[in-house]
Amino acid sequence: MENIINKLEMIDTSSLVDRVEMNLIELLVKKNLKVGSSIPTEIELAGALGVSRSVIREALVRLRMIGLIESKKHRGAIITNPDLLALLEKRMIPQVLDDGTLREIFELRLVLEIGMADLIMERVTPEQIAELKEIVANEPNQTESYQFQIQHEINFHGKLYDISGNETLKKFQKMLLPVFDYVHQSGLLKKDAIIRKFVSHKGLVDIIEHGSAEMLRNAMRNHLENHFARLFH
Repeated sequence: MENIINKLEMIDTSSLVDRVEMNLIELLVKKNLKVGSSIPTEIELAGALGVSRSVIREALVRLRMIGLIESKKHRGAIITNPDLLALLEKRMIPQVLDDGTLREIFELRLVLEIGMADLIMERVTPEQIAELKEIVANEPNQTESYQFQIQHEINFHGKLYDISGNETLKKFQKMLLPVFDYVHQSGLLKKDAIIRKFVSHKGLVDIIEHGSAEMLRNAMRNHLENHFARLFH
């Protein structure tokens, strides 16, 4: 009987910390605190929320883990700009994700790369175009049935994420690389479909240099056609 009571108390405590964590976030929002602002002390928070300092302390640890606050010498805890992908990155282990999740992550990659066309065309520089040309110059000659090797894909598409100028996208792409590789190697997707004609990396570079965002979107969709075929056929 004593063991059962102890377990119930642990559940109650955990539930209380959950509520306090949410209340703390609501409190910070209501006070309109910004990045760099100091938050109230543990004693002040415990008094305001009517809970013990140990509960406040555990809730604050959680906020530190998600990057919402950090401790500064002589200032106590302050609001920080959380890294949105940090916690997700720690959990992005392909071997422990189920097939449905892996498949959806792979689909997400395809959607992102088609959707980046406007960012790429708006922000690409002549120097970056030259870098893209150098990347494709190291690739083998293309044929209608040639499928890109994974390293060619990483080099070329990684550069496109870099050109997008979106730091969150760039971090996301690097975080998902192990997933892409695992999906390719795992046999999760259907066998490679034979596409009669697709836009090569060199063709994409030509469009980036001379074309428009709409042309790049359409070309990227064609370039990735083999991957879509593996998903849907």
